[in-house]
Amino acid sequence: MSTLRFLGATDTVTGSRYLVETEGQRILVDCGLFQGYKQLRERNRTRFPVEPADIHAVVVTHAHLDHTGYLPALVRDGFRGRIHATRGTTDLSRLILTDSGRLLEEQASYAGRHHTSRHTTPRPLYTEDDALVALDRFTAHRFDEDLELGALRVRFLPAGHILGAAQIQVEVDGTLVHFTGDLGRVDDPLMKPPRPFGGADVLVSESTYGDRVHPGDDPATALGEVITKVCGRGGVVIMPAFAVGRAETLLLHLSRLLADGRIPDVPIFLNSPMAVDASEIYERYPEEHRLSPREFAAMYSVAKLVRSVDESKLLNLRGGPAVIISASGMLEGGRVLHHVAAYGDDPRNAIVLTGFQAGGTRGAALQRGERSLRIYGRDIPIRAEVHSLEMLSAHADAEQLVAWMREAPRPPEAVYLTHGEPTAADALRFRVKRSLGWAVRVPEFGETVDLRARRRGSGHRRGHYPQSAPAPQA
Repeated sequence: MSTLRFLGATDTVTGSRYLVETEGQRILVDCGLFQGYKQLRERNRTRFPVEPADIHAVVVTHAHLDHTGYLPALVRDGFRGRIHATRGTTDLSRLILTDSGRLLEEQASYAGRHHTSRHTTPRPLYTEDDALVALDRFTAHRFDEDLELGALRVRFLPAGHILGAAQIQVEVDGTLVHFTGDLGRVDDPLMKPPRPFGGADVLVSESTYGDRVHPGDDPATALGEVITKVCGRGGVVIMPAFAVGRAETLLLHLSRLLADGRIPDVPIFLNSPMAVDASEIYERYPEEHRLSPREFAAMYSVAKLVRSVDESKLLNLRGGPAVIISASGMLEGGRVLHHVAAYGDDPRNAIVLTGFQAGGTRGAALQRGERSLRIYGRDIPIRAEVHSLEMLSAHADAEQLVAWMREAPRPPEAVYLTHGEPTAADALRFRVKRSLGWAVRVPEFGETVDLRARRRGSGHRRGHYPQSAPAPQA
């Protein structure tokens, strides 16, 4: 019997982990961190549901921490196999996982020095050295390349979203299972659109924005209006942004706004060493994004790139007018927290949330109207303006997800909606059932489903993938 077990991303947008098992072989699709609410974060500290040594391989959709961030712990605790990902994901993971280990060590050290933890000697979930060991397990693959993993066959298909992001097809015991990963937008200004859905027996789809449709407002216009207003009164605009993906999109919009004279010529700082390093990787894969070499150069010339800690600290003293882009995107760590602590209590300033804010994060607290944040053991009053520009998201919304599904030549026999908070996942379930008439449900955490071979003449036999339509022209 072949099974699919949902080990994460079932009641949250984080902790993406799916276990495919057949003939004594176990393959893990994604191995992400849980983030947000405390009860979710505590899952990172519990024993992994399967012995890591019993997992034969890991296949990764993309490099964001909610899909890769537990890998260093999995390897440290006994996983001995290979980690398979696209070339772009492999390159970006070298930045993201080492940075994550370093931040976890710094947070544990700070908590120990300032007694902000209930533990006498706080320990990080894993270290930078653990991350480096895990990175040695990566094997890079091209899109549309077949990967044989014992009795399973895997293929990576373009997903848009960020560099290297993949949809993953797993063929197991005559059944084709399709994982969307994080599906990008057809209208993303930076990344090319996701490959249309070519069909599968079982579909596991994300549902991050399953309960909403992105506003039709032009994100560049909305961004320009905030910057013009705040900088016009001498304020500082702080933009928490994911260092990989969102930071690049923001720089693209800012470069175009400046070129068109739609924002004042004020200092712009990209205070994220990881985002600076990621720029070199994006340049390495021009076939995955929409930018010409000229646009790419303009995008990174618009901002002063901040690397050192001393330069970062000076930003908190210089005042405005200025724009500061810094990670993390949901205010869960990183240098941006120091900027919020420095500038958040001044009503001349603004904090611009630039995408999805998972429940339980500081970003979600600001989004729902809270005006005090707990940062490094201190309560920081927030008197700055708070703007939420959800149209900057790199995720497909509810309408785009259904339109992507509609491309399938026939309905899947089962659709499972994951990677969404309960309201979003259930809203998309209803939309898919009503619009497409498909069998769809939201799985529970830890649930196992049977993947016994479907043989309804679909042709989904070993070596016979459905023909995915080519991606629309950018």
